Amino acid sequence: MTTTPLLFNPRTYDPAHFDPETRRLLRATVDWFEERGKRQIIEDYRTRAWLGDFLAFAAKERLFATFLTPASAATDEDQRWDTARIAALNEILGFYGLDYWYAWQVTILGLGPVWQSDNATARTRAADLLSEGEVFAFGLSEKAHGADIYSTDMLLEPQADGGFLAGGSKYYIGNGNAAGLVSVFGRRTDVDGPDGYVFFAADSRHPAYHLVKNVVDSSKFVSEFRLEDYPVAPEDVLHTGRAAFDAALNTVNVGKFNLCTASIGICEHAMYEAVTHAHNRILYGRPVTAFPHVRRELAEAYVRLVGMKLFSDRAVDYFRSAGPEDRRYLLFNPMTKMKVTTEGEKVIDLMWDVIAAKGFEKDNYFSQAAIEIRGLPKLEGTVHVNLALILKFMRNHLLAPIDVPAVPTRLDAADDDFLFRQGPARGLGSVRFHDWRPAYDSYADVPNVARFREQADALCEFVTTMAPDEKQGRDLDFLLSVGQLFALVVHGQLILEQARLTDLDESVLDELFSVLVRDFSGHCVELHGKDSATEQQQGWALGAVRRPVVDEERSAQVWQRVEALSGAYEMSL
Repeated sequence: MTTTPLLFNPRTYDPAHFDPETRRLLRATVDWFEERGKRQIIEDYRTRAWLGDFLAFAAKERLFATFLTPASAATDEDQRWDTARIAALNEILGFYGLDYWYAWQVTILGLGPVWQSDNATARTRAADLLSEGEVFAFGLSEKAHGADIYSTDMLLEPQADGGFLAGGSKYYIGNGNAAGLVSVFGRRTDVDGPDGYVFFAADSRHPAYHLVKNVVDSSKFVSEFRLEDYPVAPEDVLHTGRAAFDAALNTVNVGKFNLCTASIGICEHAMYEAVTHAHNRILYGRPVTAFPHVRRELAEAYVRLVGMKLFSDRAVDYFRSAGPEDRRYLLFNPMTKMKVTTEGEKVIDLMWDVIAAKGFEKDNYFSQAAIEIRGLPKLEGTVHVNLALILKFMRNHLLAPIDVPAVPTRLDAADDDFLFRQGPARGLGSVRFHDWRPAYDSYADVPNVARFREQADALCEFVTTMAPDEKQGRDLDFLLSVGQLFALVVHGQLILEQARLTDLDESVLDELFSVLVRDFSGHCVELHGKDSATEQQQGWALGAVRRPVVDEERSAQVWQRVEALSGAYEMSL
């Protein structure tokens, strides 16, 4: 049995698949955190210290400037927008602390409207600010309306010089305390409807920019700010009209993808702590890991985490290969947001059930992991919003595949420029997909993949013969249960595609799909109990329940991988 590590380990990390400068920067970031030490990182988290030291390191190394400047605005050959290396940094930052990741994440969001803009002055300004080590912010949501951008109360009054005076407040805006540039969404007072939308660039240091407070008790500075007669010059305008609306949604498309790999990093660090603690704790004369229920929970946490990594790595390829004629990423993106991050919650909960009170101790990473993992499913749209979005793709994905070239693994040093020219944020129902079945067929001899394939085929029967009628289609509670079933099929598909590309050990894959079989069955039982489920749908739901194939030898092989994590990594003090 191969025991190739599947989890990030700072002791052995060598991203040799990237170009030399990317490799250097990723390794330098790991080394910075390791040299800072666990005690200081935990103390910074506990005291809600601003991330000045980390941002100073990032500025010195030109980390953000290198990773977040697209080739079209680059001043050196290493600058590009490369989703693969962005994902790698997400994982590292999540591994050491979500506060660090958050400052980086909202910088990405703040840059989205700028890099989508034709405003050359603003683009140059943004590139210069990145080179100077500045962070950015995304001024979209408001206290009264949340992210309901149709109802924005940030108002812009036209001025004689072609600019505006902006007034209003924004709420829940990361980096709002320090951003060199804040991309702010508002609407003109003289134009009604979508044609009145405006995205503009503001500076948090301007006297007309008033920082109200940090709305959370955290090192993350999630600000409320207010603009009072803020002068918006013509060269500050990034987008107007419907293009401003599209820029907002397309920026979220880019930003929400980062949630999955941050969640993975959190779970990896927590898993090293949890397994090491459990394996070395003696209870009733035996190691805690000798108990069968403990082994089951830790093994399930492990394979769920491996599934998170496989899905997210494969989704990177679809992001990087996207274009006007290939928009499959629009399904896989909300999947990374809602499915991978909720899997992260399950992983932490499973481990916490094992380590119990140890998970509260202030000297461990786990205590912050247990808190921070909850935030990721709730950022960049709720799970429910993203699940409803996923449903728009269900019929085409399951029932109407088309022939398209296979997407290769994308680790090349290319610029993902399409992400900043995605175009109008509509037409999701017309997106077409390759056939999902071959990914399952290629592992038909793996017992639990075959068992799960039965459930996926049953879902196709459901969609074909008993799909929700018009009345049921208005019952979002019912539809979300159907969405969970569909999400599992898509989750499994990309896991299998990546498993084939990476030659994953089949014992791990079989154990993972035994978990997915149980998940599918659980959602079937939930659908059966929905108020609006018809008698036919209730019968289908119970008929799609399956028992995973049990294999003690397979489970023992997976347990050896979990057991090997004990002592494999511990952060220096």
